[in-house]
Amino acid sequence: MGNDLNQDLVVGLDAGGTRTRAVLATADDGRVLGESTGGPGNAMTVPVPQLTDHLAEALARVVPEGARARVVAVTGGFAGATAASEEDPGTSRARTALIEALGRLGIPAGRVGVCSDIEAAFAAAPGTPSEGLALVAGTGAVAMRITDRHATTTVDGDGWLLGDEGSGFWIGRSAVRAALRMADGRGRPTVLAGWVGRTLGLPVDVLPKGSIPSYDQGGTALPSGTGAHPTGVPGWSPARREDFRRHLLPAVMADPPIRLSRFAPLVADAAAEKDAVAETILREAADHLLETVRALEPRPGERIVATGGLLGPRGPLTVPLAERLHTHGLSLDWVADGCPGAVALARLAHPS
Repeated sequence: MGNDLNQDLVVGLDAGGTRTRAVLATADDGRVLGESTGGPGNAMTVPVPQLTDHLAEALARVVPEGARARVVAVTGGFAGATAASEEDPGTSRARTALIEALGRLGIPAGRVGVCSDIEAAFAAAPGTPSEGLALVAGTGAVAMRITDRHATTTVDGDGWLLGDEGSGFWIGRSAVRAALRMADGRGRPTVLAGWVGRTLGLPVDVLPKGSIPSYDQGGTALPSGTGAHPTGVPGWSPARREDFRRHLLPAVMADPPIRLSRFAPLVADAAAEKDAVAETILREAADHLLETVRALEPRPGERIVATGGLLGPRGPLTVPLAERLHTHGLSLDWVADGCPGAVALARLAHPS
């Protein structure tokens, strides 16, 4: 970095539910000088003392001790916070933790900004937009209208118990439900039953055997997920199906509910193999996300900045959602995370 550290510097933070990312950049042109990570940064779920430690950890790693006096602005995009209100509990907690972490490290940033991780992600789009729509589809799902860089309207983001429809959690839960429905006779055969069972470590002798073929009336094999009833699955007797359920339910209940999101990649893989049940789950997820966006009453051609693994370059919902949005004159502009946006907002906060 050399002489770069002798000029004004800014820091952008993307503090999410699993980790905190920090980026050090030059204030004049935003050139990235370093990146680091720390512990979880959700302002509503991580206690303030721990949040302070995680922020200090990330900041200490990215800002060399000799350059800390050069930091003129810091902006953090926090899960559980918002730039719209300083009185918001998450915003207050995030600001308290961030100011304490900066003081602990001797970083005298003149400008300290706090916003939501979604507002930061929106600002990460090319041109640092100030108006438009933001959509997040990862473990959770939420859409926001952004006005003057502040979230003014929120749709969903209501958590695994009440909402997050079309999210990774929703997809993963649907996979387990499909496995249970296949086992108890309500659902169609699907490879998801065996895949979910193996992921949970269920005994091999309770799993459906083979590729779960089903047949039409003429005896022709049908694609997975199109059969009429699981009793037609060769080698999976009612007793074994009952054992499958008996093992699967406690295995699922042993983990926090949000862990169901880990089954979402199985649905994407099964859909890629033309499993009809998995394809239906992904179609319904894309429909939910479209409904979430439409609740914001988007104008034709309005910008939608998207982030989250389900909508990335290889995300399983990217194509189906883009097709649905296209019919409404809308398109997605994907960003990897909020760090570039947080850096851009920090630079905007620093008077040139």
